[in-house]
Amino acid sequence: MELQLKNPIVFFDLETTGLDIVKDRVVELSYIKVYPGGKEEKKTYRVNPEMPIPSESTAVHHITDEDVKHCPTFKQIAQELADVFKGCDLGGYNSSKFDLPVLAEEFRRADVEIDLMRAKMVDVQVIFHKMEPRNLSAAYRFYCGAELEGAHGACADTTATYEVLKAQLDRYSNLKNDVDFLSQFTMQRRNVDPAGRVVLDDAGHEVINFGKYKGRRLEDVLRTDTGYFGWIMSADFAESTKQVFVKAQLRLSGKI
Repeated sequence: MELQLKNPIVFFDLETTGLDIVKDRVVELSYIKVYPGGKEEKKTYRVNPEMPIPSESTAVHHITDEDVKHCPTFKQIAQELADVFKGCDLGGYNSSKFDLPVLAEEFRRADVEIDLMRAKMVDVQVIFHKMEPRNLSAAYRFYCGAELEGAHGACADTTATYEVLKAQLDRYSNLKNDVDFLSQFTMQRRNVDPAGRVVLDDAGHEVINFGKYKGRRLEDVLRTDTGYFGWIMSADFAESTKQVFVKAQLRLSGKI
């Protein structure tokens, strides 16, 4: 089943130096941009992460320091990528929890303005886990009837994610072929920042989603614990998370 789209949707996958969304960097990025009407554009970038790739990460994606030493840095391709992503919905496999916040951090480091949180996100892994809990290789085998060649390569994983979603739409009659519906169906929480450190509750209030204040409204905590803001600013959180706290503090002080 082909996707029914109101906007272009970009399916993307990252391979990285590790699993820390703040410190680790992209070494490979692939995307498939699908337009209303079915036109597709595909591209894969190898990226110099400007840091050593740990051996345990190379063991997963098979990308070495030698492979990327002459490749562009993320900063060098950031504006080109932002132009691809702007105004599009997004699709990926486990992208809500990992790929999206990593990508947001890379854009921030490159000083390229793009608000990925405005995009509708369709996470194919969530559909899979709700319907048939397994991993991407098993999902491809189950839905597409074939073995996934080149698993843990960004290009193979991106293509598999796109093909699995189309097969899911064919299989499940209760899934609507509509990105608005799929985004809502795969949304596990309403993130305010890409890392999901702050989320929206049912009333639309910003709520802290980690640590000792988990479940508390952000502005209430900032009012009652005057040292908490300073701790957030000095701790090892993503810059996009810190900006949510800055804006909340400015609202409390009447500056915005």
